[in-house]
Amino acid sequence: MQESLNYPVGIQDFEKIRTEGYLYVDKTALMRRLIDTGCYFFLSRPRRFGKSLLLSTFAAYFQGEQQLFKGLDIEKSTEKWPKHPILRLDLGGQRYTKPEDLTEILDTHLNAWEAQYGTTPGARSPAPRFWGLIQRAHETTGLKAVILVDEYDKPLLDSADNEALYEEYRGILRAFYYNLKSCDGHIKFAFLTGVTKFSKLSVFSDLNNLSDISMLPKYSTICGITEDELSRYFDQGIARLAENNGMTPEQALTALAKHYDGYCFSPHAGAETVYNPFSLLTALRDGILGDYWFESGTPDFLVKMLKRHRIAPENLTTDPIAPSRLNALDSRTESPLPLLYQSGYLTLTGTLTRTGSCYLRFPNEEVEHGFWQQLLPLYAAKDNTKTGSLMDRLVTALEEGRPEDLMRELQALFADIPYEQGKPVEAYFRNLMFIVFRLVGFYCEVEHALAAGRSDMVIKTRDFIYVLEVKVNKSALAALKQITEKGYAEPYAADPRRLFRIGVNFSTKNKRISKWLIREGMEDAA
Repeated sequence: MQESLNYPVGIQDFEKIRTEGYLYVDKTALMRRLIDTGCYFFLSRPRRFGKSLLLSTFAAYFQGEQQLFKGLDIEKSTEKWPKHPILRLDLGGQRYTKPEDLTEILDTHLNAWEAQYGTTPGARSPAPRFWGLIQRAHETTGLKAVILVDEYDKPLLDSADNEALYEEYRGILRAFYYNLKSCDGHIKFAFLTGVTKFSKLSVFSDLNNLSDISMLPKYSTICGITEDELSRYFDQGIARLAENNGMTPEQALTALAKHYDGYCFSPHAGAETVYNPFSLLTALRDGILGDYWFESGTPDFLVKMLKRHRIAPENLTTDPIAPSRLNALDSRTESPLPLLYQSGYLTLTGTLTRTGSCYLRFPNEEVEHGFWQQLLPLYAAKDNTKTGSLMDRLVTALEEGRPEDLMRELQALFADIPYEQGKPVEAYFRNLMFIVFRLVGFYCEVEHALAAGRSDMVIKTRDFIYVLEVKVNKSALAALKQITEKGYAEPYAADPRRLFRIGVNFSTKNKRISKWLIREGMEDAA
């Protein structure tokens, strides 16, 4: 297919893409498979991943807009193009902070549909009005209704930290979505999308006719761009990106993969990965490799979750988890992993363990860098504008082998952190340092297990290795001695890089690093 350089960044309307010369990556063969094999479907995908465009494409298909599908896969397998009534509900695009926010947006959609298909006498609340509309749409047109719901979970995510409001929204949506089951005889096709799948929302527990395709391998690429699609559709864009950045096309492909590929939505071996479409299209349009997904905004619900749970960041990708736990979410769960997976910050490795569990990982450099950047202020109590120059100095100290300067910068980073009473300060310290070093791109290992115990932290650069041990309200000398006595540095004795052992003491009284001692090499710390 001839590539168009008009990339549809942020454009979610299928008709606009097809009539105004924008590039469209053909996903209609997968759409046809869904239409032929079922009626009710749910898909969970991260934000900016093409869910709204997918629903717009379904709407155009069921409205019989055959001319928009010229040359696409679905045109080859479709003989008749009947015009079904479409009831499309979009709950994204606004904040939900009070009860009337949800009822107002439902009213807006219901009023528009009732102007076309009539009203239900005596029905005032959203659920019975929707029930009557589905039936009248069928009876009026002679064709069953198609129901498309975008961002069904936005009200619940916005109210995740307000239990009373959350329960009110849940009750309204529970009754509203139940119509997908009670009006089965009047519905041709229904498709719901969202970021999360709430385990306790009866849209799933009551709707046993709803198929969740979120983790099915055969639909894992219905949103996002595959490696094959990248090579088929984007040759011109890749060549332009390469030229702008002094690369060969092969180097540009490698850079694009490192930055934007890697999303895996099936836990089964061999599952195909996809690129983030928003980031990939923006990079090809602008000819610049940037962190576009994070620049578009971090969702409030994720920030609330991370603030509520002081996670151990080094464990995010090391502990196995059952796929079923990732496929459903209670908004007040004690684990942030399901939400981090469903919102796109972590993804599957595509390999199940012998016990049926799976591992998570960061999909690519854009996500990992952006995640640590968002997490740092939650631990350091400083915004990114205040930590930028400090981080630059810290990186320089690490790369140039200046451990005294490194410790001074860490001391500055920890200054005035509001430690919460009862929180393990040593773990807090390790977590913050882990975030800092991962953010700047250095290898960092927390509590590295050895026969004699666990070292607090090991940081590796191209030329240097730093072994740190942290004590709280004791002494830097005691921390340094523990490195020697427990043999924490011994695994690196034959490593050609310069080795620094650093003992650190943290004072809870002053809430800061009070002292440190540094020794180079393997000699006794005494």
